[in-house]
Amino acid sequence: MGGPVSEAGPRRIDSPVEVAASGAEASPRLIDGPADAPATLLLAHGAGAPMDSPFMAAIATGLAERGWRVVRFEFPYMARARLTGRRAGPDRLPKLLEAFRQQVALEGNARPLILGGKSMGGRVASLLLDELASADTAASDHLTGHPIGMDPITDSPIAGSLIAGSGIAGSRIADSRIAGGLCLGYPFHPPGRPEQLRTEHLQTLRTETLILQGERDPFGRREEVEGYALSPRVHIQWLPHGDHSFTPTRRSGLSEADNWNAAVAHADRFCRERLSPCSDKA
Repeated sequence: MGGPVSEAGPRRIDSPVEVAASGAEASPRLIDGPADAPATLLLAHGAGAPMDSPFMAAIATGLAERGWRVVRFEFPYMARARLTGRRAGPDRLPKLLEAFRQQVALEGNARPLILGGKSMGGRVASLLLDELASADTAASDHLTGHPIGMDPITDSPIAGSLIAGSGIAGSRIADSRIAGGLCLGYPFHPPGRPEQLRTEHLQTLRTETLILQGERDPFGRREEVEGYALSPRVHIQWLPHGDHSFTPTRRSGLSEADNWNAAVAHADRFCRERLSPCSDKA
């Protein structure tokens, strides 16, 4: 596929990659994959590692090789750290959410979007999924004068539409360009503090979301997570013997590359299912 492509005139920063400045705070972006891809995966990094970490690069490159357009971006605090050379902790959640919203806005309406990221980046994406999907639906209603998939005369679902026959409250979210969420190692709780759960919104999430999780992830081990009450729209795929970055134990006989490749395969399958004409995107 070649290397990442910048969007607005590349510039060199403290990294061996070329990036483009975009958005209100000139957040760097890296783009992999074909321009005519059926969808874009918009991925944010985790709290401590940048968008071009080995993990993020492996996932982005792997998905691009399978035909997806993958956009990686950095939150303002990480972009500043690149320029100054001084590490800093993440911005407050409201600023992270707004930065992600800006990146979604940059993508426009050219193709469906799957929002996600590594650890903290995936959590921020998951907090925005229903909000952005609902906003798309409301905008569509305003422009057309009636909901997509609804007969404007009878105000009933059109046969064959994504709404018809779904029987699920809030299924209008299917009208959105937001096709799903992809969390790469979700931080269900801080390590060693399983009582401090970050799952409240995951209990009612209406947008189909795939969480790829290492079985021994200290932010949420398999035996813990399987006891959580999560929305039926949240699907968890376990990476065997994997930690927070899916790295397996030596005894497992698996390599880091094995689990990273498996993660790419699971993510690719999820994306294809979300774009399938028979998929219920409610």
